[in-house]
Amino acid sequence: MRKGFLALFSGFPDHHFSEEITKRLREELKQRKSIVFITACPLEYEQNDDDCEGMYEMFAEQNLPFEEHCVIDKRSAPSKTRVCVENADCVFLMGGGACKDQLGLIREKDCYEALLNCHAAIFGVSAGSMNMAKNTVDFSESLEPFDGLGFTNITVSCHHDIKDKWRYEQTLRMSKDRVVYAMEDMSAFFIKDGKIDIVGRIYRVEDGNFRLLTESDIKELEK
Repeated sequence: MRKGFLALFSGFPDHHFSEEITKRLREELKQRKSIVFITACPLEYEQNDDDCEGMYEMFAEQNLPFEEHCVIDKRSAPSKTRVCVENADCVFLMGGGACKDQLGLIREKDCYEALLNCHAAIFGVSAGSMNMAKNTVDFSESLEPFDGLGFTNITVSCHHDIKDKWRYEQTLRMSKDRVVYAMEDMSAFFIKDGKIDIVGRIYRVEDGNFRLLTESDIKELEK
């Protein structure tokens, strides 16, 4: 597990941080010179610029501005992206696209080692959160697992909603071979120095059985 502060988010459908999430971000993000967003849609330049600005505004509206912010996509030069990550106070792995596209971009732009070794807090949302795990499954593509970034052992399924039958069934299938943590939107895992805290509703799913995550489950994850 990567040392430092990690946050895994499912999604923000209203494009705002909750009070609980904001409180934790304010505690941890004392240094805010630079935030770097890494897209999951490497070729969608206009969308990436819009998403970068939109996500940055979520910080700014909570009085958590950064002096600089930028997005890494296919346009970015590897030499520049590496330096940006090395100097960042926060790196945010974005969602909205395929997990493997984001992982490929990180490798192509020579960011992986920088992500492992940088001092930055590392956040993920949706695909970004899924990619932070050692083992990743992107069931919009396949149920076959693949290597993620390895920052945590927590394999997540994002945007859990009991009304979304397809997503629910895919999560059940994922859980036949591994423990999955199904996250409702506005939920979060916060990980620091081996300690895990959660916000919102998160379910532990194993062998087709859903149940709300408990304190005992969290203690087990921390081992």
